[in-house]
Amino acid sequence: MDVTNEQLIFAFAITLFAGLSTGIGSALAFYTKRTNERFLSAALGFSAGVMIYVSMIEIFAKARESLSLVYGASKGYAVTTVAFFFGIAVIALIDKFVPNAENPHEIRGVEDIDKGKKSNPELLRMGMFSALAIAIHNFPEGLATFTSAIQDPGLGISIAIAIAIHNIPEGISVSVPIYFATGDKRKAFMYSFLSGLAEPLGALVGYFLLKQFFSPQTFGIVFASVAGIMVYISLDELLPTAEKYGEHHIAIYGLIAGMVVMATSLVLLS
Repeated sequence: MDVTNEQLIFAFAITLFAGLSTGIGSALAFYTKRTNERFLSAALGFSAGVMIYVSMIEIFAKARESLSLVYGASKGYAVTTVAFFFGIAVIALIDKFVPNAENPHEIRGVEDIDKGKKSNPELLRMGMFSALAIAIHNFPEGLATFTSAIQDPGLGISIAIAIAIHNIPEGISVSVPIYFATGDKRKAFMYSFLSGLAEPLGALVGYFLLKQFFSPQTFGIVFASVAGIMVYISLDELLPTAEKYGEHHIAIYGLIAGMVVMATSLVLLS
C-alpha cells in the first residue's frame, strides 16, 4: 500500500490534535468552577457511539476486505476476527498493568481542585502516575487514529474527534492533583500536555515499525486490531465515565446520537 507524504502529514496532524486535547481538559480545570456533568456525560457517550459504530461497521469490514484478498473469504474472515480480539487483549493487558489508584479511568472533575484531602506528596504522585497511565493508553489510540486517517481521511477525522472528546476529562485527571499538590498551573498543564503527546508518538512509532511490512495483510491485521482497541476503550472507559458524570440515559442517548451521526456521515460519503 503506497502512502503519499500528504497522507502522512494529514494523518499525523489530526492525531496530534486528538492527543493534545488533554490540554483542553487541563485549561478547563483552571478556568471553570465546575464540570458541566450532563454535557460531558452526553459528549463521552457520543464519543463511544462514534467509536463503536465505526469499529464494527467500517473498520472491521475494511480489515476483512483486505485480508480476504490475501487469504480468501473464509480464512480472511477468521484472521480478521482473531486480530480484532487480539487488539482487545492488548489494551486489556495495558489496563491490567496500570495500578487502580492511578488508572485514568478514575476521572476527577474540575471541582475536585477544592477537595484535596490527601497530603501534597500523595496528590503529586497520583497526578504523575495518571499522566504516565494516560500516556500508555494514548499510544495505541494514536496508532488507531493515524492508521484510519491514512486509509480514509473522513474516517480519520471522525475518530480523531471522538478520541479528542474523551481526552478532555483525562487532561483534567492529570492536572487537578498536580495543581493542588504544587499550586503551579504551568507544571500541571505541562504534564497534562505531555501525556497527550503519546498519541502522535504512538502513530509515528507504529507506522515506522510497520512501514517496511505495510501490505494488504499487515494493514488488515492492524486495522482489525485497532477496531478491537477502540471497542474496548469505549466499553471499559468512555461509557463508565459517561455514566459517572450523568444519568444512565444521558450517556445512552449520547451513544445513540454518536452512532446516528457516524452512520449518516458514512452514508453521505459512500
